[in-house]
Amino acid sequence: MTDRPTGKLRTGWTTGACATAAARAAYQALLTGTFPDPVRITLPKGQTPSFALAYQGLARGEACAGIIKDAGDDPDVTHQALIIATVRPGPRGSGVTFRAGVGVGTVTRPGLPIPPGEPAINPVPRDMMRTVIFDVASRFGGDGDVEIEISVPDGLALAARTWNGRLGIEGGLSILGTTGIVRPFSCAAWIASIHRGVDVARATGTAHVAAATGSTSEGAVIRHYGLDTSAILDMGDFIGGTLKYLRRHPVPRLTIAGGFGKLVKFAQGANDLHSGRSQVDLGQLAQTARELGAPPELVSRIRGGNTAKQALDMATESGIDLAQPIAQAGRRRAMEQLGSAPITVDLMITDRQGRIVAHAE
Repeated sequence: MTDRPTGKLRTGWTTGACATAAARAAYQALLTGTFPDPVRITLPKGQTPSFALAYQGLARGEACAGIIKDAGDDPDVTHQALIIATVRPGPRGSGVTFRAGVGVGTVTRPGLPIPPGEPAINPVPRDMMRTVIFDVASRFGGDGDVEIEISVPDGLALAARTWNGRLGIEGGLSILGTTGIVRPFSCAAWIASIHRGVDVARATGTAHVAAATGSTSEGAVIRHYGLDTSAILDMGDFIGGTLKYLRRHPVPRLTIAGGFGKLVKFAQGANDLHSGRSQVDLGQLAQTARELGAPPELVSRIRGGNTAKQALDMATESGIDLAQPIAQAGRRRAMEQLGSAPITVDLMITDRQGRIVAHAE
């Protein structure tokens, strides 16, 4: 096993951020004949990192640029992978379209944020690339109608070390990221930061804290309760460690917020929500749907489904509220783990757009 670094851990960049920087450089070269190097982009939360080009190519009708991904101190399988964007003119009025190149997967099953048949390039990286294409077009006289092909030369081999195959992403990696930044995984360092957040809340008399699994649920809970960001615990996947510390160091009120898939895992008994260490039990989720009155055909489809999101979508389409009992079960489990600690608990499930789909109070 690789030794984890000591001291302050270095953040890195997502594949989506690298693809965005490469797309910006390639499109600028396509319009001007010159590659910017380094190339600067703006991330969803306003950071403006610069990336050095590791590869560039310009031919009639297309331009290519490549970025070496630096994942910081995170043990990411794509660390040091070359992310290449090839940009070509598209039909007039087509806007920005995406294509999976070598080493980038294609979605083949429902239940993911991208529909089947599409390149496995997630929504936020797509939005980031559309933004840079629009910006470059505005600056250098382009029309913004382009096809972006993303390639990762070693992507097929790297994808074998991920859950992509099980999820129905075939042919390579996914291009991921919601903030553009990779926070280094270190159980000790991350949990220590959660502890410090609780300590500060107690020291400042903060009566209500929220433990969120990610930025989307964090935004939802801030909007719903009007909490200050200082009251947010960046829990990530470490719900067990968060509750364990709060049991010994209580605050008056706790909101747990996260997406359906992660909180299903918690409701089903997992304390570590990382995809590499816990999985949704779709059979158990199907049983929950059956208890809610789902017909046998729907129960069977959920049991044989691909993801928790797909199960939720199928249940919702059939008029079955699958999220609320999961929220209630998760809240009960959180209360059990907190024991006699004087904490009022609620649990909020959000969708990928930050809408609240269930709330157990």
